[in-house]
Amino acid sequence: MAILVTFLLGITNFGLHRAVMESGHPLLGQMPWFYHAMSRRLSFAVEFLMLLGGLLLAAEGIVWGAIGYAIYTALNGVSAWLILTRRV
Repeated sequence: MAILVTFLLGITNFGLHRAVMESGHPLLGQMPWFYHAMSRRLSFAVEFLMLLGGLLLAAEGIVWGAIGYAIYTALNGVSAWLILTRRV
């Protein structure tokens, strides 16, 4: 069950990440030079590695891995909400 929940949270994270990237928010223009040089692929790769780590921990029965990924998703949700509603 923890694997399924972690996977669904991963889908949510990727959706939030893409929405923020396509929002055209001025905050994205202030990112460091290396971010623009490496494109968005690096950020999606990092997102994938976070999901992979959460799934591997959940598969091993380590509860704090799934809980940690849920907290990570909640923080991503709050930050995406702030960016997409232009509150930042």
